[in-house]
Amino acid sequence: QVQLVESGGGNVQAGGSLRLSCAASGSTNLITATGWYRQAPGKQRELVAAINRSGTTSYADSVRGRSTISRDNGKKLVYLQMNSLKPEDTAVYYCAAKRGYGSATRISEYDVWGQGTQVTVSS
Repeated sequence: QVQLVESGGGNVQAGGSLRLSCAASGSTNLITATGWYRQAPGKQRELVAAINRSGTTSYADSVRGRSTISRDNGKKLVYLQMNSLKPEDTAVYYCAAKRGYGSATRISEYDVWGQGTQVTVSS
């Protein structure tokens, strides 16, 4: 089993920065990619960024250039650094892991989810 716990969310003013962390535990050797997703009220959950086992990263167009996904394999942590935050970035952010070999940008591939952390950006 794999467990994920997010941290680092909070309230920030537009233009500010946050770093989210995702701590993985359990059978982490089975993880083939880790992604950050977000869900705003009334909207579908969407991909923010993902990083696969080889280190290849993917970003949503809405955050590309403002966000960076990275990992510390030794500490079993995946980070999402978000800069130049906008009110439309307000959402619950989820860390997710997949253990199969499908696309790292397809939400249906992810089978382990954290509980989510709230990010609120005020204008």
